[in-house]
Amino acid sequence: MTAAAETQGRPRGRLHALRTLRRVSLGRYTGVLLGFGAIFVYLAITEPVFLTWENWQNIFRSQAVVFTLGVGMTFVVLTGGIDLSIASAATGAAMLLGIVVRDGGSWWLGALTAIAVGVGFGTANGAMIGILKIPFFVVTLGTLSIYQSIALLSTSGETVSLFTYPRFNEIPTLINGSVGPFPTVLLLGAALYGIGALVLRYTAFGRAVYAVGANPEAARLTGINVGRLLIGVYLISGLTAGLAAVVQTGRLTAAGPQVDPNLLLTVIAAVLIGGTAFTGGDGGLLGTIIGVLFLGLIQNGLQLSDISTFWQGTVSGSILILAVGLGVLRDYGVRARMLAARRRQGAGVEPSGSVPSDPVDPQRKVGQ
Repeated sequence: MTAAAETQGRPRGRLHALRTLRRVSLGRYTGVLLGFGAIFVYLAITEPVFLTWENWQNIFRSQAVVFTLGVGMTFVVLTGGIDLSIASAATGAAMLLGIVVRDGGSWWLGALTAIAVGVGFGTANGAMIGILKIPFFVVTLGTLSIYQSIALLSTSGETVSLFTYPRFNEIPTLINGSVGPFPTVLLLGAALYGIGALVLRYTAFGRAVYAVGANPEAARLTGINVGRLLIGVYLISGLTAGLAAVVQTGRLTAAGPQVDPNLLLTVIAAVLIGGTAFTGGDGGLLGTIIGVLFLGLIQNGLQLSDISTFWQGTVSGSILILAVGLGVLRDYGVRARMLAARRRQGAGVEPSGSVPSDPVDPQRKVGQ
């Protein structure tokens, strides 16, 4: 081999190695999976009860509301937005479910009311963002307070206890029950994931979600009605808020007007830790599942280790910052390497066609 061929081959080999290393070590899920594995092994060694199926059923049930809300939040974040009102919407919907059952309605009428209220809340958010063009942060920050006030005003701040109403028993029986060895909420969550993943991966609506998140103006120029799409996305967020209200009410057999202050942070953290880009256009529901399980593992580990759960917020917040920071560094690294490759190509070091012109990984999968 001549010296010129060796000189020309080395940059190509290094560039190929860099691309391979990026895919292996800086993949969307690699960091959280490594953390998950480390905590899993530690708890498996130090806490004998950790590996029991009863403990894992407890993890699945405790994270059911977070995952349900996380599905809707994933759709929103994929468009480059965020729904700060989703936890308040779930609380407001739960209160109306409780009122319907308390005042003589059946369990299914209460559940449908909660879902309809959640859809209405989400549609209101989407209309203000998609039609009136009010920034999503302003809209959802405002409706966070509005929906929380609705929950408080509905019963003057009183909790609606549903334990004594036989007509309500179907909901807690379903939510807290099992099908064989599997908790019902695990099967419901799997169904919700399957539907959401199919929508994102195989429908025009799902492809439009990614397009709007990547570049709203380019999406508009290709014929996508961005305003209508945003209404649909926030409607889905409201729908999951209504479903989460049913799950939460079934688990507690009561509807409380106070919003869990940690719920919103946990939902957002699960979505972002799972690899969905906070700028939109990249991510999917598979990452949300991983993020929810990761945070559930941390919460369960703190409980098993007799460590105050007050530390959960510190741990979740730190991991959130780390996850988003690694995502930003990954994007910077990709752009820097592609820019360097183009410069070498322009200088005649790299043969034409050996470097992709698009800095986005062509193997990237969406909608999982």
